[in-house]
Amino acid sequence: MATKKRISISDIAKAMGTSITTVSFILNGKAKERRISDALNKRVLDYVKKVGYKPSQLIRKSVGRTKVLALLLENITDPLFSEVGKHIEKMGAASGYHVLYYDTSNDINKTRQYIQLCIEKEFDGLIVVPPEDFEETIGKMKPPIPMVLFDRFLPTVETSYVVSDNRQGAYDATKHLLEQENKRVGLVSLYSNQTHIRSRLDGYMDAMDEFRMQPFIRKLSAESPVSEMGEQMIEFIVDNKLDAVLFASYHLAINGLKAIKGQTAVLPRMVAFDDHMLFALHSPAVSVVAQDAERIAEELMRTLTMEIEGKLKEVRSVLVPSTLIVRESSIS
Repeated sequence: MATKKRISISDIAKAMGTSITTVSFILNGKAKERRISDALNKRVLDYVKKVGYKPSQLIRKSVGRTKVLALLLENITDPLFSEVGKHIEKMGAASGYHVLYYDTSNDINKTRQYIQLCIEKEFDGLIVVPPEDFEETIGKMKPPIPMVLFDRFLPTVETSYVVSDNRQGAYDATKHLLEQENKRVGLVSLYSNQTHIRSRLDGYMDAMDEFRMQPFIRKLSAESPVSEMGEQMIEFIVDNKLDAVLFASYHLAINGLKAIKGQTAVLPRMVAFDDHMLFALHSPAVSVVAQDAERIAEELMRTLTMEIEGKLKEVRSVLVPSTLIVRESSIS
């Protein structure tokens, strides 16, 4: 005999002609708080009673929680993201939480779909690396479960976040290069409105202004082929006769190293934002601005659990200090 399909929140939302988020608010007794009409509230509750809907039993405890957290990452293979995820998983397990990973590929639609899935499965909380231009989408969704942003935040959305102090990290790196008597220090960055990239540009400019030096900035498209990005980097370094370069991400630094391999006349002093295992092995070893993955994970879990337990009365914004690690590439 066929097993009867279990009714889900998305089934209720579809039957009622409304959103999963609205149904979730109603089921959690937040209709009045979210200004949902009495008529819709009654219609949903009546339907829920009629079809015999029961909340997800996925690892559900007596306190009414699933004890499941979701970690939505831009790229789960990214060294920082995977390291933070490892710490979150360990900390979550110590508190009785299971952590599930989702790779969003920096895609708005995938991120939205995963968040909707987490709402439907009644997860206790989300940690999200928001994709580019996600403000409008998340503003419309208004997830009814606790959510904390990681790595970058959304200026127009009132949501707690934990990020590295990107501006100070880029300032420290640029200042270090300038103190090595480099006169022409450039920045290789990306075309991006995301806060972590913009903050690194600001930190670079802070140091260049302080030392009264001319800035040299080259922004690249993240969608460009690796070979094309390499050509543009070499052109930027050679045409501007740069003494040193700050790369705004480890991806850019690796592409830069590939492009200038064997071209000793082109090789400038350099610092990369974010560490990578290849950098310590490279010759010369690459100086980096390292982010504190364990501290970031601690702050993410602290913020999210406070929201889950109703102890967070206002948005929490955390800046975690980063560390400049000086190696051969910036002083040789």
